[in-house]
Amino acid sequence: MKDYIEERALEIADYIINRKATVRQTAEIFGVSKSTVHKDVTERLPKINPLVARRVKDVLETNKAERHIRGGKATKLKYKALK
Repeated sequence: MKDYIEERALEIADYIINRKATVRQTAEIFGVSKSTVHKDVTERLPKINPLVARRVKDVLETNKAERHIRGGKATKLKYKALK
């Protein structure tokens, strides 16, 4: 694996852990696709640093469990703004 990919994976992991960010938010900040972020944290990061990978996985699992709530809030705000 190239050095810049390892570096990016660690930076992405740090961002997700510190800000409890979603994959979409992280992809937008780093200027890469959601697929790249996902691949970095699920496939590459465990090979680089398994402990950090576990912490990222915990954050992403929490985000996944809460996504239906965020979606509902977004829809509520959308229709409230239309009135």
